[in-house]
Amino acid sequence: MTRACALACGVAALAMCAPAYAQGNSQDHNKKPQNPPPSKSDLPTPGVAPVATVTGVTPFAWIDDATLVEPGSVSLTMSVVRWQGAGISEVDVPVVDAAIGVAPRVHLTATVPRVVGSVDPSGAAGGVGTSYFGVKIALLNESKRSIKLSVAPMLELLGRGVMQSLSAGERRAHFGLPASIEASRGPARLYGGAGYFSRGIWFTGGAVGVRTTDKVYVSAGYSRSWRTNDAVDVPLSDRARTELTGGAAYALTPTVSVFGSIGRTIATLDQNGAGTTVAAGVALAFTPAVK
Repeated sequence: MTRACALACGVAALAMCAPAYAQGNSQDHNKKPQNPPPSKSDLPTPGVAPVATVTGVTPFAWIDDATLVEPGSVSLTMSVVRWQGAGISEVDVPVVDAAIGVAPRVHLTATVPRVVGSVDPSGAAGGVGTSYFGVKIALLNESKRSIKLSVAPMLELLGRGVMQSLSAGERRAHFGLPASIEASRGPARLYGGAGYFSRGIWFTGGAVGVRTTDKVYVSAGYSRSWRTNDAVDVPLSDRARTELTGGAAYALTPTVSVFGSIGRTIATLDQNGAGTTVAAGVALAFTPAVK
């Protein structure tokens, strides 16, 4: 567990290095940025899920499978993510995702992105972006039917850019409860998820992944998130983000994989983060030595 402790401390250090988060000015729905980059959007944007390991990559916003890492094992992912939309771009590097197995049905998770800032006031807000710290719990692991179910209560710490786009008095820390279900058959996995965050954000989605060879894993999915805290006269389509994403991973060794993904929003307004996202990175898996 020495490696696990060291990785956990490293992720925690990244989070504590975040600058002070200034409170934004009071704004209503119509005063939200017209084409905010991910660091300024209050809706989730795509990244690499904390379970991106040599078993496959799930590059979808908050949409995770229901598989847990073994006790004493560690999954560590480091990636770069670039978003482009409405004449504005943003680069997040590194995006650090970690999962640490602490019990047969429990592992800890953390996602901490570093946003490269922009001198353009309408561009990316630099520093540590919106981060997530949680615990993933397996509720069902039916090996005979290859069905898994998990929940992942987590703490969300909003980035400085998101805070600036919200109304005065909004809290930085919020709680969320994602849930995931997974079914597998041969080399294929089908999984989906849904959940809620205390700041009035709902999300849902699903994905399919297939191991095409011993070393190659491909996946594709759909995700949608929407606000419930906007004015009642604002149509749901004007406060939602919908995206299609695809990705592939290649196992260099049994414990090291490289991966890439691309996502594109559909039927999404500029003010909800419409655009294209490209991600690439490396996933490492550490397992305890067998005595």
